[in-house]
Amino acid sequence: MPQGDKSSYTDKQKRQAEHIEAGYEKKGVSTKTAEARAWATVNKLTGGGKKSGSGRNQK
Repeated sequence: MPQGDKSSYTDKQKRQAEHIEAGYEKKGVSTKTAEARAWATVNKLTGGGKKSGSGRNQK
């Protein structure tokens, strides 16, 4: 999977990132920076995208 590929994220995570990104843009942060911060926040909150593997520990 190439870097920046968001296909492994759930629809809920994608909606969260969009909402967070909009909030940053409203505060005057550039679009690129807002997107990066939004995905970093989603990763911190949810542990990242869906993981493959049987019995993988999901927190």
